[in-house]
Amino acid sequence: MADLKTLREQMANAATEARSLLDQSSAATDPARAAELETQHDKAMADFDKLSVQAERASKLDDVEKRLAAQAESARQSRRPVADPAQVVPGGDMTYRTAFHEYLRAQGNVAAMDGEARAMLESGRVSVEHRAQTTTNAAGGFTVPVELATFITRSMLAFGPMYDPGVTTEIVTAGGGVITMPTINDTTGAQMAVVKHVEGTTLTDDGGADAVFGEKRLEAYPFNTEWLRVSKELVDDSIFNMEALLGDLLGERLGRRANTELTTGDGTGDPNGIVTASSLGKTAVGTAAVTWDEILDLEHSVDPAYRVGPKVRYMFNDSTLLALRKLKDGDGNYLWQMGNVQAGIPASFNGRAYSINQAMASLATGLKPMLFGDFGKYYVRKVGQPLIGAIQDKDFWPGFGIAGYIRFDGELADTAAVKHLIMA
Repeated sequence: MADLKTLREQMANAATEARSLLDQSSAATDPARAAELETQHDKAMADFDKLSVQAERASKLDDVEKRLAAQAESARQSRRPVADPAQVVPGGDMTYRTAFHEYLRAQGNVAAMDGEARAMLESGRVSVEHRAQTTTNAAGGFTVPVELATFITRSMLAFGPMYDPGVTTEIVTAGGGVITMPTINDTTGAQMAVVKHVEGTTLTDDGGADAVFGEKRLEAYPFNTEWLRVSKELVDDSIFNMEALLGDLLGERLGRRANTELTTGDGTGDPNGIVTASSLGKTAVGTAAVTWDEILDLEHSVDPAYRVGPKVRYMFNDSTLLALRKLKDGDGNYLWQMGNVQAGIPASFNGRAYSINQAMASLATGLKPMLFGDFGKYYVRKVGQPLIGAIQDKDFWPGFGIAGYIRFDGELADTAAVKHLIMA
């Protein structure tokens, strides 16, 4: 994939071309020419969409790399599978990572490995945080270098906005015990009962103005990738980038599943997804299209107290965005704004940030294709980092099996903070 600067330049070129084509069309334009211009315009915008997704991923990865840079070195030192932080065998310069790569090159045949590398690999059998191991066969299971957990986390963020702490509120815990969150909505009804005081009278105490608290729970539901088969050819061709390669593969699988659960999970044995947890804001009249007025109704169905803050946004999938980008306000201005791709300013919708979430439904009868509100009120609980392990046996030979395991949950603390639009 091209670097972020190149992607932004390509986006700017595509947007400029689309605008030029659109400006060439008017009420007086010949119908055939108008149709041709519209086709070219749609193609330019399709190119822009594709580049936008790539740029968003590249930008998000850049941000994550910066945030994790300081953590990476301490993680490498503190989570080594041996006491020596440098993982160096006395009298040599062998590290656990080097030994693991030799294990891959040896196709899991520990006996064929150098004695120093074998000793280092065997030292990794100890049970340490953020690692998984198995000993089901002669070759046994081995922990993988801790760098892989970082690659997996980074890839998960790229494939799912609901797992991104920049969109939701993240809670990371070492253990998986239940977290209880008290909840309250004090913006409506009797809870707002404040009366003018009359001198010399006692205050009313009939219970009608008592604060009504609720409770939400954050569990720690486990998910795994199942075994990912790594072929000998893959090892031979990609040995120097194995962490990045496996991190992308495992991270994409975990990221897509986590994002789906945090979006549409029903809360029964899995997370309560943001779509499921949100409350009704607006019912569209149409079955496969929305209007500007309905979008305004959705936005204003959320109390003004929730319409401020860095995490207030719209959320919808890419096909819905395509339909929304064709909408105009009462003055004929497009609701979707390109932003400044050169300066890194993201596009916006109706002056608001938005997130593309492919786990959301499209515009169709009875579905909920659009959300709006303060996504900071949605809490994503994560238990540590992914557990990762590798094993070689007759089922995988001459390749290997690599698997990832995560625990997480999600819940909307205040259902008034995020509302959905549902199609008729």
